[in-house]
Amino acid sequence: MEEHKHRALRQLLLRADRPLDNFVAAVEEVVEELEGAYMDLHGEWRAGRDSGGRDRFVAMMIFDGCFLLEMMRCTAADGKQVGDYAHNDPIFSPHGILYMVPYIRRDVLMLENQLPLLLLQKLVEVESGKPPNDDFINRMVNHGTRPAGIGLGLHPLDVFRRSMLTGPQNPEPPSPQDIEDDNAIIRSAVGLYEAGIQFKPSKTLSLHDIRFRRGTLSMPTVSVDDSTEYMFLNMMAFERLHAGAGNDVTGYVFFMDNIIDSAKDVALLSSKGIIQNAIGSDQAVAKLFNTISRDVVLEPNSALDAVQRQGLLRQPWNMWRANLIHTYFRSPWAFLFLAAAVFLLGMTVMQTVYTVLQFY
Repeated sequence: MEEHKHRALRQLLLRADRPLDNFVAAVEEVVEELEGAYMDLHGEWRAGRDSGGRDRFVAMMIFDGCFLLEMMRCTAADGKQVGDYAHNDPIFSPHGILYMVPYIRRDVLMLENQLPLLLLQKLVEVESGKPPNDDFINRMVNHGTRPAGIGLGLHPLDVFRRSMLTGPQNPEPPSPQDIEDDNAIIRSAVGLYEAGIQFKPSKTLSLHDIRFRRGTLSMPTVSVDDSTEYMFLNMMAFERLHAGAGNDVTGYVFFMDNIIDSAKDVALLSSKGIIQNAIGSDQAVAKLFNTISRDVVLEPNSALDAVQRQGLLRQPWNMWRANLIHTYFRSPWAFLFLAAAVFLLGMTVMQTVYTVLQFY
C-alpha cells in the first residue's frame, strides 16, 4: 500500500494548494504527543533529530494520516467518483471502494494499527486553514455519525466504539442480593421464550439500549457478518488495555453469549429482528459469540448485569407475568377464552353467594 499512500499525499497537497513543509511543521508541533500514543516505540523512531529517527516518524505519520483522510473522503462520496482520481483508480474510485476499502477498513480498526486523531486534526487544520473542530474529525472518522462523548476521540477505534454506545445506560442498579449470587444460571433465548419472555428490537442501535420491561426483553439489532468477530475483539482488547474506557462492549458480548447457546437461539433472535445473519449459518453465529467471550472479565455492579439478574433471573413475578402473557394473550382467541372463563367463574361465585344469602 506504500505506493497508494504516496499518491494520496500528492493528491491532497494539490487539492489543498499548500506546501508539504506546512504539514511537516504542524505535525512536529505535536510530535511528542504522537510518540507518546505508542507503546514500545523502537529507538530508531524516537532518536534525536540529528539521527533522522524523528524525521522518519513524522514522515510515517504524514503518509498514513493523509492516506486515511483520502480513504474516508472517498468512502463519504457514497459510490460517486471523486474528481481528483481516475475512474479506474485501484483504491480511490467506486471500484476500489467496493472491493478494497472493506479490507482497509478492517485493518484500520485493528488495535495495533491506530492513528491518533490529533494527527488528523492537525492535517485538516493545515489543509483547510480553519481552526480545529473535534466534532468534524469524529464525524469524518465515523462516516458522518457523531459518537457519544465530548471532545476529540483517541483514535478511529475509540470513535467507532463510542458510536455504538450512544444514549444513557440502564440506570437501575443491581441489588445486594443479586450481587452476592454469582452462581445464577442465565437461561438461553429459547429457554426464556418458553418461559414466556418476549423479544423485540430496541428503538436504537446502541448497545446500551437493552431493557426488560413487562415481560419483554428489548435488544438492539446487530448485523453479524465477516467483520463482526474482529470488530468486537478489537474493541474488547481496547477496553481491557485502556484504563477508564469502560467495559460496555465486553459486557454486551458476555450478555449475548449468555442467551445464545445454540443455533436455535440464533434462529429465534433472527426471527424477532434482533440478529441479522449475513454469514449464513446460525450455528456459525452461535459459535462466534461463544468463542469471543472466552476469558472475559466483567466490571462488578454493571447496569447490564442488573438487567440480567433483576429482570430475567431473580424476580419470579417477572417470569410468571411473562408466562401468563405468553400463554393467554398471544392471540385474540386465547384472550377471549380466558375472559369467558373468568366471566363464568365470576357468575358461579355470584350464584353461590346469592344462594347462601337466600338460605339465611
